[in-house]
Amino acid sequence: MPTKLKSPTTAEEITARRLPTHRPPTHPGEMLFEEFVKPLGLTQTELARRLDVSYPRLNEIIKGRRSVTPDTALRLSRVVGMSPDFWLGLQQDWDLWHAMNGPAAEAIARLEPLPHNQGDGLGADIAPTG
Repeated sequence: MPTKLKSPTTAEEITARRLPTHRPPTHPGEMLFEEFVKPLGLTQTELARRLDVSYPRLNEIIKGRRSVTPDTALRLSRVVGMSPDFWLGLQQDWDLWHAMNGPAAEAIARLEPLPHNQGDGLGADIAPTG
């Protein structure tokens, strides 16, 4: 089982972003389906047509097998509402949580931070070049 990433920075970022700690965040496709497709009585075919995307593209997003790209976020914002940032934020939360809890988490946790990352975060320990 992969080790979860545990560093002060990561813990602070989780708290600041309010990512769930014991379950994955909601995938944007699930949000789209549960909050828009079902309540509005839309079919995936109809929504794909309105978004001007292929049915397989939309279906893969709804099934959580495909990411919401900036292009898709703009289309969703225009057609179903919510800002592009909302859709991309859901995707970013999903991706970040899975990176923090996936197979690479243990290797990432072993990485040594640069000296400027251990203090105030302003890079004061690194002399300017040139």
